[in-house]
Amino acid sequence: MADQWQPGIHMSSLHYRSELLQSLRSFFQQRQVLEVDVPVLARSTVTDINIESISTLVSGNSGYLQTSPEYFMKRLLAAGSGDIFCLGKAFRDAESGRRHNPEFTLLEWYRCGWDEHQLMAEVAELISQLANVGADTQLVVTKLSYGECFKSVLGVDPHSAKIASLQQMAVEASSESWAHESRANCLDLLFSLNVEPQLPNGLVFIYDYPACQAALAQLNLNAQGQLVSRRFEAFFNSMELANGYMELTDAVQQRERFEKETDQRSAQNKPAVAIDEKLMAALDSGLPPCAGVALGVDRLLMQLLRADSIDQAMAFSWQRC
Repeated sequence: MADQWQPGIHMSSLHYRSELLQSLRSFFQQRQVLEVDVPVLARSTVTDINIESISTLVSGNSGYLQTSPEYFMKRLLAAGSGDIFCLGKAFRDAESGRRHNPEFTLLEWYRCGWDEHQLMAEVAELISQLANVGADTQLVVTKLSYGECFKSVLGVDPHSAKIASLQQMAVEASSESWAHESRANCLDLLFSLNVEPQLPNGLVFIYDYPACQAALAQLNLNAQGQLVSRRFEAFFNSMELANGYMELTDAVQQRERFEKETDQRSAQNKPAVAIDEKLMAALDSGLPPCAGVALGVDRLLMQLLRADSIDQAMAFSWQRC
């Protein structure tokens, strides 16, 4: 414990982190994307069944540290902000480990009038610029649909497979506790345990996620006529780095998804979370067609530094606080 007062990051890496933050801001400023500064403490939070917020009290009233700036940014978009980005802190409870910290730095941005593939191209441009600084080789960028990479590894089409088959595969991959899990959770487990380790090095985009994992993304039919979500994730050397959507603008559909999540939270005895009605009012007023993405800056720095732990990519991780 005697050395726990010291930062986890090396001093040379601390300087590199500072340069990275400046480079990220410069990238968007050169493209006339407006930087916005939104609250990290709010009265509402996400209903997502897989994310736990950190709650607090403010003058006797309940509040939450924000898991991302998304809801506030969408309120700005609905108010007419145009293209925006936010670079700041986000918080998630029960997330601690080699790649996780309950407090982390998140880069999130939205492009009005773009689709998810245009946004993937910009993510690739950003990471390529950062990864190729002083490098002799160019960053390899790969795009794969969720269905094709899942089927190539596990031999099963994730969009059409029966839930019983996925549950059995999850049991075999983990334990009997998965015998009655949801389709979304089984797919998530199988992808993380079996598919992610097989992804090629470099920057890999996985798109057209299963419809059951749509979250805040639009739904669409793929080339095979299957219903998929217009969502993508980016992996940098097999590490999950970013999550993006062709954003859902239909307020009725979004409320239905939020209500389903609150029901799921209740069924699993998780803390109750009310739907953010200010976000819903913004969606009711009209969210412009846009694509958005959130990128973990600490994980990006881990890859650029070839660090083994997120503790080496930030000044003070939770274990040092």
